[in-house]
Amino acid sequence: MSPKTAAAPGSPEDLTVWDARERFLDECRMDSTEATVRSYANRLARFCEWCDERGIEQVDELTGWLLDEYRRSLTEDAPVTVKGKMMSVKQLLAYLERIDAVDDDLEDKVPIPQLSAADEQSEKKLAPEDGTRLVDFYRDSVEFRASPQHTLLEVFWFTGCRMSGVLALDLDDYESDTGTLRFVNRPDSGTRLKNGNNGERPVGIPPEVVDVLDEYVARERVDKRDDHGRKPLFSCRQGRPSDTTIRAWAYLGTQPCLYQHCPHERNRETCKYRRRNYASQCPSSRSPHQIRTGSITWQLNCGIPIEEVAERVNSSPDVIRRHYDVATGDQRLEERRRKYLGNLSLSDGGNDEN
Repeated sequence: MSPKTAAAPGSPEDLTVWDARERFLDECRMDSTEATVRSYANRLARFCEWCDERGIEQVDELTGWLLDEYRRSLTEDAPVTVKGKMMSVKQLLAYLERIDAVDDDLEDKVPIPQLSAADEQSEKKLAPEDGTRLVDFYRDSVEFRASPQHTLLEVFWFTGCRMSGVLALDLDDYESDTGTLRFVNRPDSGTRLKNGNNGERPVGIPPEVVDVLDEYVARERVDKRDDHGRKPLFSCRQGRPSDTTIRAWAYLGTQPCLYQHCPHERNRETCKYRRRNYASQCPSSRSPHQIRTGSITWQLNCGIPIEEVAERVNSSPDVIRRHYDVATGDQRLEERRRKYLGNLSLSDGGNDEN
């Protein structure tokens, strides 16, 4: 269903639900990434369509009862999805309160579901064992080594960065001599980091990743500038790739049939999932966010302290524990803690981990 066309409102009370969504998105564009704006747009479109279905045209018709009815209509969505949609409605209403378009207390009436720790975590990720197998495959491959898909995976896996971070990288942000990638917020020239200036940071990468990046820059990178005259590290014929292109590279680059028999019993040579427009439909391909989730779990499994991982991936220890660290209890014991058990021994040489 498409938004209704309405005349410009003469007062806040005349604002239609669809117009309110557009005004809110315009404000978001001032300090949010395009990916964030699109996320709000998609979530709020469902709310606006629901209002249309019930004949609710203007924002001053919204009540606490209707907001609860909307939450109850989302029964087929996962709990974490319901929370995300309701949080978006809450932020929309906070904006409408600020411009005096709805009652001051309406935002407080938005029902936000309380999730368990299991619900808050995204279970779908690039599993650590799959991520490392892919990296090993690419590094040993004559055909795929240092390709955009391989290089992108290396950066995502070893930095745990967001997609906005990859899109923001310029060629000069890569320092081969020191093995450093610098994530810099440049909203005035088209690349805003998820957390703005608070997302700026240098991240060290291992020598093996440096080798891949050096090969990519020398052999595979397209020497093009973006619309602002900047030289993107990851580039394509149009200059800086879109987030759609980055997602396609991630989906294509994480398909397990690259290095093993297809787990879904499909023929790689004829499988439509190998085509860019269908790659996201492969049950085993993974998005940039799912690679980030797997990377964070893998870094923790490697024994890197959670505070250090949080700095590298621009998050907080608490958020990582609740949303990203999807290792099971057994994994935490086996892969993170067991190596320290020797320190607890009372026998001779108990302080020797060997």
